[in-house]
Amino acid sequence: MTDKPLPLTFPSFDEREIALLRECLDSLWVTQGPLVERFEAQIAGLHDARHALSTTSCTSALHLAMLGLGVGPGDEVIVPAFTWVTSASCAEYVGARPVFVDVDPVTFNLDLDKLAGAISARTRAIVAVHLFGLAVDIDAIRAAIGDREIFIVEDAACAIGTTLHGRPVGALGDCGCFSFHPRKVVTTGEGGMVTTNDAALAERVASLRNHGATGIDANNPEEPGPWTMATFNRLGFNLRMSDIQAAVGLAQLEKFPALLAERRARAARYNALLGACGGLQVPDHGAASGHAYQSYVVRLQTGDRARRNAVMKQLAQAGISTRAGAHAVPVLGYYRDKYGYRREDFPLAVGCEDSTITLPLFPGMTDADQDRVVEALLIALGQGSAA
Repeated sequence: MTDKPLPLTFPSFDEREIALLRECLDSLWVTQGPLVERFEAQIAGLHDARHALSTTSCTSALHLAMLGLGVGPGDEVIVPAFTWVTSASCAEYVGARPVFVDVDPVTFNLDLDKLAGAISARTRAIVAVHLFGLAVDIDAIRAAIGDREIFIVEDAACAIGTTLHGRPVGALGDCGCFSFHPRKVVTTGEGGMVTTNDAALAERVASLRNHGATGIDANNPEEPGPWTMATFNRLGFNLRMSDIQAAVGLAQLEKFPALLAERRARAARYNALLGACGGLQVPDHGAASGHAYQSYVVRLQTGDRARRNAVMKQLAQAGISTRAGAHAVPVLGYYRDKYGYRREDFPLAVGCEDSTITLPLFPGMTDADQDRVVEALLIALGQGSAA
């Protein structure tokens, strides 16, 4: 085989990141500082949020969100059964119990028809995952909640730039949690963000990510001076983003509109090329869906894991990188062993895990690259020719 391997994705870096990193290092301020503040302000503006608080990862953002909202032991948190594991783990971190709800195999998001039946007197929060960059319907979730006091935490790890009916995600619920992992459209290496319109929640998250610091004691009888220290009236953590990471993030945001437009155009072309492929579901939700296509995920409608694996193996042999979509989290070892879940309890989530394939989608992808992926996939599915 002479064709170069095609990666699943990779970050888009150029001289702008180098210039901002140099600016950061020259300033000698490399921990949380002015570049973090600028990065937070830009993310807040992008997602119509009054507050944005950077963190070390989306996992820590979800953890801080649960702590900031006061979720704890005895509470239940509703989580879609097909997602990344930390959508559920954030409930475990604070002593709450995740309650899994099966998913819609077309959108891969929470099955809204099943949501109301999962809400109980103990439900304190719903983790609304915008999986792969497609928004779940927050308005429908609010309708299911009714007048009950239940928080909506948007897991927007895949959803920078995603919109719902033209509105950016991230501040549609009580808070949003974003990821800047290298597979995301905007990366800081590792990193995350909590977005919210709730000033009190923002203050708690800011304190919790910074060791639980609660400011200067206004009742301190000492004259203020270099000896004056912050108070620590909460148990907190060190989950702060550094200015080094924020420098990369700021450079990424300059390119973000072009990167997002490119992904959407490539996804539309995949849809056109694969839309007539029998037995294959493509993520075509219309141009107005607001899908950010952090991942382009197709599904074999047979739900046959062995066949899916064989297709992925054949693509790998052709030099094309793929991976499965996400996990059926309730049947992963920790949750299966702790709560006794079985595969048949969540047939749609398990079916999605067994039948999904993430196809390559990367900056600078060419028509020829995409044609090569489609040709190899059709051959693997028995709908093309190797001649």
